[in-house]
Amino acid sequence: MDKQGSVLIVEDDQDVTRAARVALGPYVQELQTLASVATLDQQLANTRFDAVLLDMNFAAGARTGDEGMSALARIRTVDQHLSVVLMTAYGGVQLAVAALKQGATDFVLKPWRNDKLIEVVLAAMSLTRSKRAADTLDLEVIERAAIERALNLHEGNISSAAASLGLSRAALYRRISKHGL
Repeated sequence: MDKQGSVLIVEDDQDVTRAARVALGPYVQELQTLASVATLDQQLANTRFDAVLLDMNFAAGARTGDEGMSALARIRTVDQHLSVVLMTAYGGVQLAVAALKQGATDFVLKPWRNDKLIEVVLAAMSLTRSKRAADTLDLEVIERAAIERALNLHEGNISSAAASLGLSRAALYRRISKHGL
């Protein structure tokens, strides 16, 4: 399998970060880490990630998940399409439901099984790419691409390309002119 995409791991425990890097390393092209959420906004502004693996608690003894929920809100503000997988050792159904309602893609309990972590993160990366692609769909872009594809397929034959697109020759000529083809 080819490595793909980029993931940001936001975790204060170095052992957990190391374990995530080892598990995801063979599958993810770029892994970046942060030990706190202090510079999260800057990191998101500098790099376009495909997923974030985000710890829920950063303060010693914290178990509420408030820091993770706050960071999730910040991430959603910066990039509404970026998938976020939350992780915690102190998980409960209520926390998971609240996280999903606020836009988290998935929730992983520590310690995790590597195959489960890999599956969840790769799915999150795929979801991010799908959301971004859907957001950039533009009718003009789609129309131009369809015309170019039809012209290439029919080796520049206007009549054949028009027929394959369900257009008259005159309509295809107008669209070719409109798109500067």
